[in-house]
Amino acid sequence: MKYFNKEFFKFFDQLKKNNNKEWFDKNRDTYEKEVKEPFKRLTEVMIEKLSKDFPEINPKASKSIFRINRDIRFTKDKAPYKTNVAAVFNENGTTDVKYPGFYMHFGADEILVGGGKYFCDKDDLAKIRQEIYYNNDAFKKLLNDKAFKEKFGTLIGDKNKVLPAEYKEFAEEQPLIANKQWWYNANLMREDILGDDLDKLLYSYYKSAFKMTRFFIEATKD
Repeated sequence: MKYFNKEFFKFFDQLKKNNNKEWFDKNRDTYEKEVKEPFKRLTEVMIEKLSKDFPEINPKASKSIFRINRDIRFTKDKAPYKTNVAAVFNENGTTDVKYPGFYMHFGADEILVGGGKYFCDKDDLAKIRQEIYYNNDAFKKLLNDKAFKEKFGTLIGDKNKVLPAEYKEFAEEQPLIANKQWWYNANLMREDILGDDLDKLLYSYYKSAFKMTRFFIEATKD
């Protein structure tokens, strides 16, 4: 199924040069027709596909899609709009991005598909490190999974400079224990987004990370 045409990227290329309310209002019909509605359809399809293996995913597309309006209260950049659309697939949608899940982001500058554990509070950080420490063989198996490595390479994320004492020696064996984020992503091309089988392509990426994502979901359960 085809979701987008060239007008999708044309809109964001122009928005990047004219990031103001006046321009956006003049082009709102294009945004609704070429960006918002097809992205919502795609999000609905991906929710349906992913929910078969992750029934905890929030079923509402409206809860999964991030607003295009930027929060400009605490930044010097007062451009009112993001130059991308994005959605997250997890238990609580955009209201709880700490929950491990999947992500897609299409825009003028970057096209990403990925997921994992991006935001981590103190409790989740402790739980994940404990899970890696006690189940490192299983964790290494996930990291070396052929499909995961082909699609995403490895896990990435910021690290803590100082580790709890009990993990310092273990970090030599498993450096990822020092992370405070564990996420994965891959860059796609514009022609991928304009293709006839975008939902199938995205699903193939997500599927390669099913076991990895489930690892973080189970690790952070109460």
